[in-house]
Amino acid sequence: MGDPNVSPNEPLQSGVLTSPADPMLGRAIAAALAAPARERAELFTRLVREIEDFMAAHPQERPWTCTVYTGTDGSTIFRGGVGHSLVIDPRGRLWRARSYEDFYTTYRLTGTAYEIDTLTPLYGQMREY
Repeated sequence: MGDPNVSPNEPLQSGVLTSPADPMLGRAIAAALAAPARERAELFTRLVREIEDFMAAHPQERPWTCTVYTGTDGSTIFRGGVGHSLVIDPRGRLWRARSYEDFYTTYRLTGTAYEIDTLTPLYGQMREY
């Protein structure tokens, strides 16, 4: 039985939250893929920081953050808050990864919390863009 508070003519809406950062991230990935491989990590890092700055200036939107790490193989790893990561390997290839399953991760104790110490990408489990 339907919700009595919803009109049958009211359009359906998803419960999934969207963010202005979503299309910005898509454009950043496209720009990185269009750039020469040796320039991709630096370019994508700059574009991610621009997205963070934009989202910080719009606090009414869903928060958006990205932490950048250097992998044990020299890769650049971008970890977001929703369990996904993007990896630019040392050759400039882009990979879509799951933040936990697709890395061998070591941690260090800092005060009363554990923080990531090292990330080793497991490329065989990732999808290349």
